[in-house]
Amino acid sequence: MPNQNTFKIAVRKFAPFETAMQKFWDKFCAVSGCDLKLEMVVMDLHELYDHTITKKGLANGDFDIAHINTDWIYEGYLNKDFEVLNPYINKHKPDDFPRGWSKSLLALQRFGWEVVGLPFHDGPECFIYRKDLFENETEKANYLAQYGKALTVPKTWEDFHQIALFFNRPSENLYGSIFACYPDGHNTVFDFCLQLWTRGGSLVDKNGFIQINTQPATDGLNFYRTIVNDSKAIHPKSAEFESVAAGVAFSQGEAAMMINWFGFAAMCEVDENSKVKGKIDVELLPSNDDGISASLNVYWLYTIAKGSKHKAIAYNFLRFALAEEQDKQLTLEGGIGCRISTWQDEEINKIIPYYHKLEQLHEVANMLPQKQNWTAIATIIDQMVLQAINTNTPTETLIEQAQIQINEIDK
Repeated sequence: MPNQNTFKIAVRKFAPFETAMQKFWDKFCAVSGCDLKLEMVVMDLHELYDHTITKKGLANGDFDIAHINTDWIYEGYLNKDFEVLNPYINKHKPDDFPRGWSKSLLALQRFGWEVVGLPFHDGPECFIYRKDLFENETEKANYLAQYGKALTVPKTWEDFHQIALFFNRPSENLYGSIFACYPDGHNTVFDFCLQLWTRGGSLVDKNGFIQINTQPATDGLNFYRTIVNDSKAIHPKSAEFESVAAGVAFSQGEAAMMINWFGFAAMCEVDENSKVKGKIDVELLPSNDDGISASLNVYWLYTIAKGSKHKAIAYNFLRFALAEEQDKQLTLEGGIGCRISTWQDEEINKIIPYYHKLEQLHEVANMLPQKQNWTAIATIIDQMVLQAINTNTPTETLIEQAQIQINEIDK
């Protein structure tokens, strides 16, 4: 159990999150007089889920506040891991709540009337690319000579693959693209969903059950296993990268293109170690279904632990952290603020010229289905994608086998 003189926050391992939380806490204590000492427990995705949800760390009071991914929020709600925030909100709303946020960032943490989380960090999946390479006259001439077509932002996945081959230059430590294929039940699952959706497919059938045994799923997985196994098109460490590591490699100028969270594009502009500041842009993902793109809206929440001994302080801190000034500060640290005011902020858009595109991305963003056993279903999909990458088993067979496993638990 935590020391009564400390305030423990379970933090997603990512340097901008860590620096922002420390600054927020120091400022909060300065204005509120709170004298508790902050203890940040910094964890990667698997660890964070394990300690907060699986091991009941929130229910038991091992933490006071936790960064919780929307993938886990339904499971945690059903397990009563979170403090219900309505009584606190009704008494003392965060500034401009709820109008200050996009509706797409207020839905997944609300169950009936009960709200169990507040938006912390956003940034849907998008196509991130080196505009300096795409706009270079020599590159454009060479691409035209080689492929007989103009070098433009890829509209289809086939174009994406072709451009990745063109820009793959290991001798220059430049690779065509980066994928995050680390097997953590998240990255490859998200990639699979994006391949499915950008081909006009759906993850659920008309009755709300997970249904991946479809043609768009087969086409998407076929493409994915082809490109991530093409050593002439992707970064050689893609198999080891989760999204953060992929984002860092991109910021070091190691790839021409990447499918990743918007936050990693923003990081390229604000991280002092970035080598591609001012050289990148973002767009909608390529598509193979009549130009209909898609994105994925998974976001991070602040939650208060059901077992916290400092709930009043926790809520007051969250109100402080959610204010416009801190939301903007999170963005300047390298995270993604969630307030509409931050998306539209003139200073932010000077530093990150594509920041206003967040609203456009949200318009095509899909949500993952809210199911109590989504983590178990995601594990099955993760294993299916990893088998596609690492074996020669036919795609159709892998999908059929995964669907059988899903049907056993999705009832």
